[in-house]
Amino acid sequence: MNERRIALMRILDSRKKYTARELAERFGVSVRTIQRDLDYLQQTGLPLYTETGPHGGYRALPNRLLPPLHLARDEALGLFLMLQLLEDIPDIPFGSVRGHLSEHYYAELPQDVQDSIDQLKDYISFRMIPTHADSPHTSLILEAALNKRRVNMHYRSASGAKWTQVYPIGLYFDHGYWYMPAHNKDRIILYRSDRVITITMLDETLDSLPTLQAWLASEDSRVGIPSKIKFTALGARLAESDTLFHNVSHQEGLGQEWHGHIPIEEFRYVSRLLLKYGPEAEVVYPQELRMLVRKLLQNSLNPYLKDDEE
Repeated sequence: MNERRIALMRILDSRKKYTARELAERFGVSVRTIQRDLDYLQQTGLPLYTETGPHGGYRALPNRLLPPLHLARDEALGLFLMLQLLEDIPDIPFGSVRGHLSEHYYAELPQDVQDSIDQLKDYISFRMIPTHADSPHTSLILEAALNKRRVNMHYRSASGAKWTQVYPIGLYFDHGYWYMPAHNKDRIILYRSDRVITITMLDETLDSLPTLQAWLASEDSRVGIPSKIKFTALGARLAESDTLFHNVSHQEGLGQEWHGHIPIEEFRYVSRLLLKYGPEAEVVYPQELRMLVRKLLQNSLNPYLKDDEE
């Protein structure tokens, strides 16, 4: 494919129509040459829509084929490493690209680059948290978020399955699961994508929705309770990989402590999170959180105390 045809693919999209004469003038060729180019692009898979009449022209359908990638050797290797990283992330939105690039693009690479990619697979590994939770609706959820559209979904919550209508603001992947923050009744509620049973996109839109990144960066509006958690040296090291406690203070005079504000609605979650630290973390205050952790530790110990009774 010559450079003119590649450039032609890049400018054709679903938002604007071009007449053959406009395209011919833009590229400095005849109308007949542009029409041959357009015929060629259609034959290679570019879905073009043609409108006749004085206001007609050519435009590409939304799910069109994009220009081929032109990558240097190191870029091609990096691309396939990223694809390997994504292999273990289940139900990634628009995930068909993995198979397409892995098979079709790989087949077009020179043999020496193919050999290098095959070698890389033996020398690098990405360890992901395994999950068996299917999330087949991630593509539709992301499309709804991009277009600020409302969805109607059948959702499996702790109290049972129910129908609800929300506005998704995006998706994020964390510890093996896809999470969907969504606007519902003037607040953002967090849903698990794998708990969506069925979902359909509706016509209603809400332009005031925040983006996912804006929501993640926003301050928690809930009132937090001042909290202090003391860590051992090992606990502080473990906390470095924890999204909540990663900023444990190591400053002289403060010891290895975490100071912050925890909403009371999150006490149960945080107490279970602290359970994995065992003796490497201690809640200094608030007392309610301290007692929740103590109760969980006691419940964990009870089955083993039966050994003393036998």
